[in-house]
Amino acid sequence: MPQLLGITFLTLSWVVHAETTGLWCYDSQDPKCGPSHWKEMTSGCGGLNQSPINIDRRKVRRDRSLDEILFEGYDQAPPGRWRLTNNGVEVKMILDGASPVEQINITRGGLRDTYRALQFHFHWGDLKRNGSEHHIDGKQYPMELHIVHMNIKYKTTDEAKQQPNGLAVLSFLFKIADTDNTNYNTIVGSLRNISRAGEYVDLASTFSLSNLLPNLASLSKYYRYKGSLTTPNCDEGVIWTVFEEQIPISRSQLNIFVDTTYFRIAAGTPQKMINNFRPLQHLNGRIVYASRDATINCGSPLVANLLLPLLLSSLIGQFSGSS
Repeated sequence: MPQLLGITFLTLSWVVHAETTGLWCYDSQDPKCGPSHWKEMTSGCGGLNQSPINIDRRKVRRDRSLDEILFEGYDQAPPGRWRLTNNGVEVKMILDGASPVEQINITRGGLRDTYRALQFHFHWGDLKRNGSEHHIDGKQYPMELHIVHMNIKYKTTDEAKQQPNGLAVLSFLFKIADTDNTNYNTIVGSLRNISRAGEYVDLASTFSLSNLLPNLASLSKYYRYKGSLTTPNCDEGVIWTVFEEQIPISRSQLNIFVDTTYFRIAAGTPQKMINNFRPLQHLNGRIVYASRDATINCGSPLVANLLLPLLLSSLIGQFSGSS
């Protein structure tokens, strides 16, 4: 897929809407309502299948049925408006639903149903620390993009959240590049219009969603597990796909996320929207599966268990031959 040099948006309007302050927050806002207290506010956040997690590539299990995901509509400019909004805890792009033919869907890749894209949003750290939610081999990345999809079997997100196969979220991790990622220029440039909670800007786009992602041909390497939403109510009907290939972004672009947007507040001085990520959650016996093309570390316990008997046999043979 050819990479475009940039993205062109036509700004239609932007207005300010009041937003009710929620009971939950991140530790960077106030530790008293941060993630360690979410399960006290909503029982779902204390479940056994919570997200995010650390993906230990020594322990993942290969599943060769996890083939390439089919991205439908990702390479087409959508006909409707997209709304970039500051909802008080994250920067979110709401994708307007069009006719079924024009919708953005994912299928295959081990998914038994078709899932329609609803929105995407970002999580990040601050000027000194990384802020991805998922980790790979214990490493946290600068930022993370989530594209949220709903199973088309269900009519509403509320209904889908209650189903074990209701939602599918694609996770993309970012890496720091020496130069700007020009495909993110307009999103980054629009952040000044949504600096405060409740602000949004409506954008008529002339780009495809795939331009924000790594080359689609590189997306056959991913990890799959059953988890939850990473914000309250932490519903556990989510099929997670975390991709190996990372999205490049410059340090200056990332710093605009950190410096420009602010959390929702009830009163007092506005707080910069930083470290809006949930800490890692326990696997609690869940299995993380690797796609047929994904990387599995050579230090995998499975590999070690297979090689150790061969190594011992070889050593015994050498000692026997020298005696």
